[in-house]
Amino acid sequence: MTAFKAGDRVLVLDEAISGKVLNTQGATVTIETEDGFALSFEAHELIHLKSKTDLKENLLHNDINSALSEKEDYKPKKSVRTKPKARFEPTMEVDLHIHQLTKSTKNMGNYDMLSLQLDTAKHKLEYAMKNRIQKIVFIHGVGEGVLKMELEYLFNRYENLKYYDANYQKYGVGATEVYIYQNPK
Repeated sequence: MTAFKAGDRVLVLDEAISGKVLNTQGATVTIETEDGFALSFEAHELIHLKSKTDLKENLLHNDINSALSEKEDYKPKKSVRTKPKARFEPTMEVDLHIHQLTKSTKNMGNYDMLSLQLDTAKHKLEYAMKNRIQKIVFIHGVGEGVLKMELEYLFNRYENLKYYDANYQKYGVGATEVYIYQNPK
């Protein structure tokens, strides 16, 4: 450890502070910073500088060494980059239009068609819960809103999900998105 005298130029370790020594009392050294503040430090926290160029060389040398050590330790992380919009896209879509569910509606009444659509919705919802799929979009169309109301009635039976209108830009008004809260295994 170097003994400090009044007037010596010093640099503080682990701080961006430099200045000149005002006085010393045992191991405590009081310095005046370049901004005019008087601060006290332990002697082991200070580095003795011979001149202003020594300060610049020390700082430059330390910066170069730290930059080199960081570069040597750097290993690029392998990450899978997902596009921002892709993170918010639902993972499952279920189209409940009747022509998507059956080949012919020839011998079906309105009640039969609605029952088929609701059974399909319930089956797909149970499938998603079993397979831990968090988001589902049910495409029901606009129409008179009967299927939408029945779907809401179905969704209200479950406590572990919430539902809301799906992305308007993608689906328009005729779709409902369901978010299923997953229980940790």
